[in-house]
Amino acid sequence: AFISCATMPRNPYYSGPVSDHFDGTRFFIPGYSSDKSPADIWRWRTETRPKARWPAHDPSPFRDHPPARVSGDDLRVSTIGHASVLIQTQGLNLLIDPLWSQRASPVSFAGPKRVNPPGVALDDLPELDAILVSHNHYDHLDVPTLRWLARHRPARVLTPLGNDAIIRKAVPSLRAQAFDWGARVDLGQGCALHFEPAYHWSARGAFDRRMALWASFVITTPAGAIYHIGDTGYHDGAIFRAARDKYPPIRLAILPIGAYDPRWFMKDQHVDPEEAVRIFGDLGAAWGLAHHWGAFRLTDEPIDEPPRRLAAALDAAGLPRARFVVRRPGEVYAVPPLI
Repeated sequence: AFISCATMPRNPYYSGPVSDHFDGTRFFIPGYSSDKSPADIWRWRTETRPKARWPAHDPSPFRDHPPARVSGDDLRVSTIGHASVLIQTQGLNLLIDPLWSQRASPVSFAGPKRVNPPGVALDDLPELDAILVSHNHYDHLDVPTLRWLARHRPARVLTPLGNDAIIRKAVPSLRAQAFDWGARVDLGQGCALHFEPAYHWSARGAFDRRMALWASFVITTPAGAIYHIGDTGYHDGAIFRAARDKYPPIRLAILPIGAYDPRWFMKDQHVDPEEAVRIFGDLGAAWGLAHHWGAFRLTDEPIDEPPRRLAAALDAAGLPRARFVVRRPGEVYAVPPLI
């Protein structure tokens, strides 16, 4: 079956013209690949190197009850857990990669299990203006959460090409709209959403690798841009420096710092804390917020290692730790103005 799929691919999510990052079946990044073979996966799962144990429960002491709206240039970011954040500014409420399920998995009885509850209860979410989904991995596109939102906090879903088909099939009542890299979507209130590349990939199953697009998000506002990337490798850093030139000034960069070990396997798809600091510098961002750590055990590093390594990397780069902060689920980051 694996050989058959490889020789006769069919894209179930997207049909469109060939481009510099779409070959008619699969999306790609020119000159870059994060693909791993079955042998690579077997090596990772069976190698004898020490693997850190995670606690079964590591609850955050914080819970947030977001306001209905945040007006003007104030920027409030509620950390929900993993890659899920609620951004409130200019009277807009934007929810990114919502994941309230107990597992980041296609099934409810197996797969990575949440070790701390979401920092915001679903019922405490305010009215939403848009839901942003960066790509189709199960720790970013969570169907049970999207079903709940469709019933109780309906909003348009903005996502890269192909993911709209996945969402519409699972949750027909959601208005899912898909866009290519380089697209701009008006959000109102002088704000816009821009789709940009990431060094990553996509898949929902064994045979649909890179058949839906993945993206980073740039939200331009009257008080500076917000850059959010759900997952990425570092590669040569070119896409981050390009974003710095295209969207100045970047007020806030929301960057992943976890799910990076072992490096031989993860480096092409997930940055480590030291590389996150490099991205922060490449972007020229005024402020940074870490995410994608401490909620689900996806890889081999200890649960508390990413924040410690981030602090050390900031020190080594000569950057104040207050410039790039860590927040636990339920904590709020009131982002300072541009500096």
